[in-house]
Amino acid sequence: MKTINDFDIAIIGGGLAGLATTIAMGKNHRILLIEKDRYPRHRVCGEYVSNEVLPYLRSLGVYPIEHGAKEINTLQISTHTGKSITSNLPMGGFGISRYALEQLLYEQAIQHATIQFETCLEIDFKEDRFSITTKEGSQHTARYVIGAFGKRSNLDKQLERKFIQKKSPWLAVKGHYQYNFEDNLVALHNFKGGYCGLSKTETGVVNACYLTTYSSFKKVKSIQEFQQKVMSKNPLLDVFFSNAKSLFDEPLTISQISFENKKPVENHIFMVGDSAGLIHPLCGNGMAMAVHSAKILSEVFEKHPLTERKKLEVAYATLWKDTFSGRLRTGRLIQKILLRPSLAKTSFGIAKLFPSMVPFVVSKTHGDIIV
Repeated sequence: MKTINDFDIAIIGGGLAGLATTIAMGKNHRILLIEKDRYPRHRVCGEYVSNEVLPYLRSLGVYPIEHGAKEINTLQISTHTGKSITSNLPMGGFGISRYALEQLLYEQAIQHATIQFETCLEIDFKEDRFSITTKEGSQHTARYVIGAFGKRSNLDKQLERKFIQKKSPWLAVKGHYQYNFEDNLVALHNFKGGYCGLSKTETGVVNACYLTTYSSFKKVKSIQEFQQKVMSKNPLLDVFFSNAKSLFDEPLTISQISFENKKPVENHIFMVGDSAGLIHPLCGNGMAMAVHSAKILSEVFEKHPLTERKKLEVAYATLWKDTFSGRLRTGRLIQKILLRPSLAKTSFGIAKLFPSMVPFVVSKTHGDIIV
C-alpha cells in the first residue's frame, strides 16, 4: 500500500462542488482532491446555470460566457398536454455542458491542489484525523474531509447515511441533440410521471435531460420507446424527439436519485453539492447550488482556525441550512404540483391570469448574486 503525505483537507469527488471548493480553499490550505474519472467527461445533468454564481466563478478564474456559454433569459413551461407559459427569468442564466464547465474548473484546480484520479474506498475518522483508502491501494491522511461525491455513492453506504437506506423511485436520462432551438431559452416540458428540460450548450447542441419514475418507465422496453410512447404525448416533446438528431451513441442514465433530507455535516465530514442536498431538477438550480455551497464552506474555513473543528461544523451546518433549506422546500412543492395533472392545470390557469407569478416562484428557488 502506498502512503502519501498528510494534507490539511481531502476533498472526495471532483464534480462542480468539489472542483470549486478545491480552487477556493487551495490558496490557503494543503488540498488533496480524489476523483475517480479523468476530465473532460459527460455527466447526467441539466446544463443550465443560474447567473447568481457567474461573478463567483469569474473570481475563481472561470469564464463561461467567454468560452461560448449561451446567455439565457427566457423560460418556457408546458403541461402534460402541451399548454405552455413563457416568462422572463428574473436573474437569467447560461447554458454550458458539464463536460466544458468541469474542464474549465479543473484547469484552475490543478494549480491549487494535488489531484489523484483514483476511487475512494473508505474514510475513517480517529483521534481527530481522517485516513482515506483508495481502491488502487493509496492511503492518505487529512485533518478534514469534504464530501463532494454526488447524488449517490458507495461512500454513503460506508458512512451509513440515512437517505441511502431507502429506495428511490427516480431515474434520470440525458442526451445531446442537434436541433433548431433558441439560444436564450430554457424549456421545462412535463409528461406523465416526469419532466424534461431543454437548453443549448456552448457547442450549439441541445441538452435534453429528464427525470421520471420507475413505475412510468417499466411499462416500456427501452429509452427510445419511452420517449416515443410516454413523453411524446406532450406535443412539444413530440416535435422535439421527432426532429432532433441524437449525438450520443447511447443516452446517459442514473438511477436511485434521492431527494430525501441529508445532513450538511455527517461523521465530521463537510458535505457540498449534491452530497449535502439535492434540489429538484425542475428548479434549474442544482449546478449553481453546487458552486454556492463551495463558496460558503470556504468562507467558514476562512473565519475559523483548523483547530476549532466543532465551531467549523456548527457554522457550516447553520449557514448551509439558512442558505438552501427554503429553496429545497419550494422545489419539493413545485414538483408535487407539476406532477399532478389537476394541480398543474389549475396552477397554469392562475399563471395565465397573473404572469408575474412565474418569475416570483422561480426566484424562490434561486438566491441573490454572489461574488
